[in-house]
Amino acid sequence: MAYVKAFVIGGLLCVAGQILIDKTKLTPARILVSYVVIGVFLGAVGLYEKLVEFAGAGAAVPLTGFGNSLAKGVREAVDESGFLGILTGGLKATAGGIAAAVFSGLLVSLIFKPKDKS
Repeated sequence: MAYVKAFVIGGLLCVAGQILIDKTKLTPARILVSYVVIGVFLGAVGLYEKLVEFAGAGAAVPLTGFGNSLAKGVREAVDESGFLGILTGGLKATAGGIAAAVFSGLLVSLIFKPKDKS
């Protein structure tokens, strides 16, 4: 049943993003940033942890999960280091994801030839 919950919740997050792409003039980049900000907000108020408990990877893996990780990292770092944790906590908590994104981007740029969109 955990796989079904993860599939449904992750799928709903993707469907919402696709609807925003199709029905609004928002660019995909703005939608992605919005997802991260929503994850940060829901993580900051404590709602996103409940969603992760229910849906598992379906909620933890998408961009909203990345935003939740940022909020969680800042919260923990502020408890440990005080004000300085605001600046360091998010990066420390999400360093693995950021490194994976940079490495994947580099690898794809070396393999494929970029083309203009037009």
